[in-house]
Amino acid sequence: MTIVAFAHHKGGTGKTTSCINIAGFLQKDGKKVLVVDCDPQANATVGLGIDPDSLEKSMYDAFMGIFEGFPDVAVSDIIVTTEAGIDLAPATLDLVGVEPYLYNIEDRAGVLKELLAPIVPVYDYILIDTPPSMGQFVINGLVAADHTVVTLDPGTFALKGIGTLSTIFEDMGDLLGASIETDVAILTRWRGADREEPAAGGLAVFIKRLFGPRSSPDDEKERERLVALENEVKNQFKQVFTVPYSPRIYETQQRGLPISHYAPDSDAAETYRTIASAIKNWG
Repeated sequence: MTIVAFAHHKGGTGKTTSCINIAGFLQKDGKKVLVVDCDPQANATVGLGIDPDSLEKSMYDAFMGIFEGFPDVAVSDIIVTTEAGIDLAPATLDLVGVEPYLYNIEDRAGVLKELLAPIVPVYDYILIDTPPSMGQFVINGLVAADHTVVTLDPGTFALKGIGTLSTIFEDMGDLLGASIETDVAILTRWRGADREEPAAGGLAVFIKRLFGPRSSPDDEKERERLVALENEVKNQFKQVFTVPYSPRIYETQQRGLPISHYAPDSDAAETYRTIASAIKNWG
């Protein structure tokens, strides 16, 4: 059994998208998979087709169950099976109310690990989606996990973000008394220098090169920036994957299904299939 945390202190990096889509390919390979949504925004919950407002119990109840005066609720009590066949421990906005309570207990970093312990034997993979912050839910996710996946977007500040993230992980490791190993980095929505425009190919590419506008100095500068970003990420992480930009990603999110179940033949799906295969090697 393998537990994987998806983490980044910045929003919009494709963290939840990667978590859901990797879970989808693991499930399609016959593995029993649980996604644990530890983000009060509940994006993983919505992304797997579950309306947070329809839930009677969620990760809020599981966390609060450890405190006196609240009902004792196990993670197994809140799990729902999604249309994709992936089990989900869902989140709601109520999860925001848990963090102040966690600051009042000594072993606050290990709460999620303890909550998951009874169901660990049930699953082949547990994937934890953490919020875009470095608060208690992220710390709990990292402590509970065997491996950590970091997602990065191709934006202007991504290169600076790598250094910030490394510093945060080092500080957290010192605080917890154990190093935090980041096993995989995923560059999402990637339009690197080695990729054509989405959905382009064959004659379309030839015509674009023949009649399209010449590259401007700004275009060349952008290509150099992306190459520098990709090289730096490869220097910092053991394995690096680039997921191409694809409108199919957004379609899958609206449908409440992972790309493995909605558009398995797309370029982005092929990369997520490869990442899922790499994660299976950890087990």
